[in-house]
Amino acid sequence: MYRSYKEFNGYSTAFRQWRADSHCRYVHGYAIHFKVWFEGELDERNWVCDFGCFKRNGIKDMLKEMFDHTTIVADDDPYLDRFIEMANSDLIQLRTMSDVGCEKFAEWVFNAVNEAIQLETDGRVNVYKVQCWEHSENMAEYYGKQAN
Repeated sequence: MYRSYKEFNGYSTAFRQWRADSHCRYVHGYAIHFKVWFEGELDERNWVCDFGCFKRNGIKDMLKEMFDHTTIVADDDPYLDRFIEMANSDLIQLRTMSDVGCEKFAEWVFNAVNEAIQLETDGRVNVYKVQCWEHSENMAEYYGKQAN
């Protein structure tokens, strides 16, 4: 079994964690980035995965659509209707998730990229873990169910 990883950078994301008892309950943002570890047997080129596939199979576009210059709020945010109004007024690019924060962003990326990479490699490669970095000091990671 081999591992490799790829970084995905350049996502300016605003979000609100409405359940927080701190300043995180306010809309705030970071230039977030992801580190994604892949695990599997080597292919005929001796690669775990072809990093060119991320553009070819739409992973980069999917991450950009979800996280680049977007505002992400929870599906149950008490002010969701106001965020929808701002989106309808073309003030924000609204995305919703069941829960919001780096831990949940890492889980979302894990699931989305894992599905795409398994299709790309006919199941030979899985995502091992994903880290979501807010900046150089804050990070959360998600391993999923198949981690060792």
